[in-house]
Amino acid sequence: MAGKSRVSDAVVRRLPMYYRHLRELEKAGVVRISSQELGERMNLTASQIRQDINCFGGFGQQGYGYHVSNLKERIAEILGLRHQYHVIIVGAGNIGRAVANYAGFPKEGFNVQAMFDVSPALVGIDVHGILVQPMEKLQTWLDTHNVDIAVLAVPKSVAQEITDQLVAGGVRAIWNFAPVDLALPEGVAVNNVHLSDSLHILSYRMNEKELCEALDAGKQLGE
Repeated sequence: MAGKSRVSDAVVRRLPMYYRHLRELEKAGVVRISSQELGERMNLTASQIRQDINCFGGFGQQGYGYHVSNLKERIAEILGLRHQYHVIIVGAGNIGRAVANYAGFPKEGFNVQAMFDVSPALVGIDVHGILVQPMEKLQTWLDTHNVDIAVLAVPKSVAQEITDQLVAGGVRAIWNFAPVDLALPEGVAVNNVHLSDSLHILSYRMNEKELCEALDAGKQLGE
């Protein structure tokens, strides 16, 4: 993002959670909800809910709480979900195809328009109505189409090189599934999805109790 955002990354990461829960509440016919009730649903404190939402203005009313549909729409606007985004996928392996096959993206304005790969076994196949094109056609596509977001699902060894090409071609954001942190110029957004990191967190959670007990035992021995 150009310049420093006044909203913390932690708050931004929670916005999609708010949107998802509010959408579910709206579908269930819930008209209004208090910060306490929403916090219990999301495993957050009422204070945290109010602090997060107040970053973008006061949407609640004292003694009333939040109007579910109104708050959902405001968060959708904050997230930019009222726009249509042109998306391409570079890499038509398992991850790239899984992204292309997800039916929910078009409903939220993320329209996958093209896929590219270097493998002769993948070039020419149809993935959810999208023909996989050879990598040598990527530059022509960038020259003749506006691309907002590129999904990067390629090996680590070529990720930065392809990223540089995408950025030079006007891509505004990278959804990076390559196992590497990319160097990007200011003004180009990136979200790194390191799959192993998520498994490492799960592994920690499974062993957290034993770890805490070991740390407590160590502290007692040191006393």
